[in-house]
Parts: sequence; structure tokens; C-alpha cells
Amino acid sequence: MIISSRFSSWLIAVLVVTTALAAGAKDFSPAIVYDFGGKFDRSFNQSASEGAARFTTETGTAVREFEITNAAQREQAMQQMARRGATIIVAIGFTQASAVEKVAKQFPNVMFTIVDAVVDLPNVQSVNFREQESSFLCGMAAALASKTGKVGFIGGMDIPLIRKFALGYVEGAKFVNPSAEVFQNMTGSTPAAWGDPTKGAELAKSQFGRGADVVFHAAGATGIGVMQAAKDSGRLSIGCDSNQDYLHPGSVLTSAVKRVDVATYKAFLDAKNGTWKPGQIVLGLAEQGVDYSYDEFNRAVLTPEMKQKIDAAKADIISGKLKVSEYKVQ
Repeated sequence: MIISSRFSSWLIAVLVVTTALAAGAKDFSPAIVYDFGGKFDRSFNQSASEGAARFTTETGTAVREFEITNAAQREQAMQQMARRGATIIVAIGFTQASAVEKVAKQFPNVMFTIVDAVVDLPNVQSVNFREQESSFLCGMAAALASKTGKVGFIGGMDIPLIRKFALGYVEGAKFVNPSAEVFQNMTGSTPAAWGDPTKGAELAKSQFGRGADVVFHAAGATGIGVMQAAKDSGRLSIGCDSNQDYLHPGSVLTSAVKRVDVATYKAFLDAKNGTWKPGQIVLGLAEQGVDYSYDEFNRAVLTPEMKQKIDAAKADIISGKLKVSEYKVQ
């Protein structure tokens, strides 16, 4: 059998491309760098770790992980991952922005996805959320459940992102009860504010002492102390980022769910499939990026009547009929 030179050339080209694609698939190497608090903070980082675990389960591709213990490690970890062949690096948390910006410039062929910050580079994808929308619904829940008309908010590090949570919460509470009183405290001004359950418990007890009977935390691992204090005091808490209803069934009214897991999973999957794109992505209620939780752990405290009112507001936010304010840096 005689094969033409033209056919031979075409066959060789096909084989080269196929081999390259196979090698590319085999060499795909995803990595993730967690923020302070670690992957088991039962909040923001843990949600990201669940997204990474889902990706590994579905694709069989292992994800390299790094948990920072000091700020200098962010940049070092990303550089090491990039040098060792990482295809995409997901950075969890706004504090990683400067490290992502520097390392992404050093490794222009590596894809980076950062959550909760914006880095404007051709190889960086920035994923942010409209946290004020889910916080609004949680504020409604707090005001509907409160018997004193006084509710509380405890943030972690005092930054615009957490002020955004607080603003939505206050607006939601006052949407239900215009005369509602909302106490607010921030845990601190450094990253240590994310990992201080003892301080969280102290702040919660202080707010309970002033009459609050529902307290919402947006404080990472610090919030674990807030929720424990609510349980011990016979009050209600509201979880944040992950669905935390299961931590204290019957004491957790609901949780402001932020789908960091979905953002992480999708970044890895899109990179693997060749559909990953740089630029900004913003996820709210309409995109199912944020929500409030309702499950077997909180049905006893979040009544059908409350849920009906919250769901009506949720639909109005999605349709644009109801607007939740954007936090503006002063």
C-alpha cells in the first residue's frame, strides 16, 4: 500500500497535536493557597477546600495545597508552586492580592484566580461576591426572630469587605423592623482578627448583655466563639461563608452562604478544560454565588412564615425590584 506524502504529512501533524494534548492533560497541575485560619476554619477557607476536594473527586486530579502561617509565605508559596509546574494557582482572600500581582507577572504562563480581590493582569481571574445581598436576608431573619428588637453583628478584620456584610445586615434588619437596634463590633485591624474565637465570644456576650438576642458573625474562625457563646447563652447566632447551621442545631438561625467552593471548583475545572478566562467575575443571588441557608438543622428556629418573607425579598433582589446598597469606602 502506497501512502502519499501529503497524507503522511497530515498524519504526522495529527499525531503531534494529539501527543501534545495528551501531555498537556497529564501535566495539568492545580494548586491553592489558603488564607489565615487554615483550610479547616469551618468558614471561608474550608469552603474553598471543599471546592478543591470536589474537583479532585470528579477528575482524579490532585490539588497541591498550602496553608500560610505568616504573611511572607504567600509570595514564597506561589513562586514555589509556579516553579514546580503549577498550571493554575487559586489564592483565597483579599490579603493575597499583592502576592498574586507580583508572582503573576513573574510567571505570565501560569493562570491565577484570586477570591475577594481584584488584580488586573492578563493571566489573573478575580472572583468577588455581592455579600451584602445574602447579609440583607440574614438581617431580615434576625429581625423576624428577635424578641427584643436588638440584634448584633461581629466582624473579623475591620476592612471594606466586612463593612459590606454589616451594611447589608443592617438594611435587612431595618427592612423588617425600622426601629431595630443593631450593635456592631469588629474584632481587630490585623489578620489575627480572623482566628480569635475567645475574643469573638467576649464580643458576643457583651452584645447579649446589651439586649441583643441574635448575633451575626462575619469573622472567619473567630465566629466559632461567637456561635458557641450564643449557644451557651440561650441566644441565636447566624453563621457565615459556609453553611454553619450544623455546628449548633437549633441555636444557629441561618448562615450567610458564600459559594467560595463553587468559585474554586469552577476555576480548576475551567483551567483543565481550556475554558478559563481572566478578568473580573462578580457573583450574587442571581448567579447563586451567595444565599442564606435552610436545612434540617435550622428548621426549628427559622419558621415557614419567616422563610416566606425572606424568599419574597430574595426574589425581589434577583429581579432588581429591591436594591441592596453597595458599601462605599469613606
